[in-house]
Amino acid sequence: MSSHENSAGHQRLSPEQQASTGKAARDRTPLEAQAEFLPAKSRDPLGLLLSQATTRVPELVPIRHGRMLVSPFTFYRGAALVMAADLNTTPTSGLRTQLCGDAHLSNFGAYASPERQLVFDLNDFDETLPGPFEWDVKRLAASFVVAGRDNGFTKKQYRKAALAAVASYRTAMRSFAAQPILSVWYAHLKIEDAIAEYKAGLSARGLKQGKTRLKATEAALAKARTRDSLQAIGKLTTIVDGERRIISQPPLIERLDDMTDLDPDEVRGRLGTLIADYRDTLQSDRRVLLDHFTLADVAHKVVGVGSVGTRAWILLLEAGVEGEAVLLQAKQAGPSALAGYAGESEYSNDGERVVAGQHLMQASSDIFLGWLRARPTGERNQDYYLRQLRDWKLSVVIEEMIPPGMVLYAQLCGWTLARAHARSGDRIAIAAYLGKSAKFDNAIVDFAEMYADQNERDHAALSAAVAAGRIEAQSGL
Repeated sequence: MSSHENSAGHQRLSPEQQASTGKAARDRTPLEAQAEFLPAKSRDPLGLLLSQATTRVPELVPIRHGRMLVSPFTFYRGAALVMAADLNTTPTSGLRTQLCGDAHLSNFGAYASPERQLVFDLNDFDETLPGPFEWDVKRLAASFVVAGRDNGFTKKQYRKAALAAVASYRTAMRSFAAQPILSVWYAHLKIEDAIAEYKAGLSARGLKQGKTRLKATEAALAKARTRDSLQAIGKLTTIVDGERRIISQPPLIERLDDMTDLDPDEVRGRLGTLIADYRDTLQSDRRVLLDHFTLADVAHKVVGVGSVGTRAWILLLEAGVEGEAVLLQAKQAGPSALAGYAGESEYSNDGERVVAGQHLMQASSDIFLGWLRARPTGERNQDYYLRQLRDWKLSVVIEEMIPPGMVLYAQLCGWTLARAHARSGDRIAIAAYLGKSAKFDNAIVDFAEMYADQNERDHAALSAAVAAGRIEAQSGL
């Protein structure tokens, strides 16, 4: 192997050549061009949303529309496909990396690493796919504008948060570009360290003023450590005739035995093979761990906003010892929202696509993360990825955020997204493209404000379509 080739036999560029690639990209697509957004005359956001409904559980689709109706921000959360189509019309740098594909601020959060540390990272990869790095940055920045407006922030306040996210991304990427790649892969964000750093930067007055908020944050972190599978089992299951069973709460949680649109015996008969297939996708040591458990119960669960209508199953597994159990979530994975614009996935199984993207972008992933393909009788193949239902999960309540808190959160999200992109993309080229000035930051946030305006119009269009009876929505669920 030549010293200029990597382990895959591809030509490896020198750092100087990588930097030149980034600067050439900036010549082709100036930083100011990232502000451009000219909606295509043919754009049809509601048509795109309805196109997704054709592959979903029909009776759940109105719940999805109802959740998207709540506010412009909930609409934004469910409209990843709409934004992917819009991003495809904007100027791009041509610098590609593994994208989250849905990098809005609610898709970040804290969870337990395998080393039992509470880490902050991206936590949703349903749309992950390689693509232009700035698509994720634009979706993140626009989410802060949309959420800030929903919270009643002034323009100065929500723009400050969006700028903080992009500036944090840019400065972190430039920092990662100067680090060895192994350092980038080892980098992770521990929540306690982030809070300690934040407190250290406050004046005595700032500490006094923020005392209540800091206490609330620390209490939330303590609570997160209790939100594991055992806590979920206590909340979502009960003992029936001496056996533990998932509690049915239709239409949001429905046990397999109570579902009328499926044959429980037929599904149960295939589960052994499906779990064996899933087991094969785990690391060898984790297969041994899984072998301690047997399947005890199954239920269907409605999750998220954009995901509503896809199949999501809760699997209760028990170890045969009192108190030893785990809840897994098997979530259906369809083609990425980016697939029609950024290119098809190299993986034929969309569950594997999600898992591979998550491993690439996260600093550490759930030990039970794997995938399978189900073949229901008389239906098309269904791909799934599996993970623990809860493991110290913590998500901020966006609606309760105040401006200073949103700025801090934006900085965490920007750093985290840069770290995720730096792992799989050309961090040196991207850093060279971004440069040292705030030109990129301001251009992205200018775009974000225009896109937030468009998102509000799209939300209003959905509301009008529901009011006119053209689209069915079920609210309150």
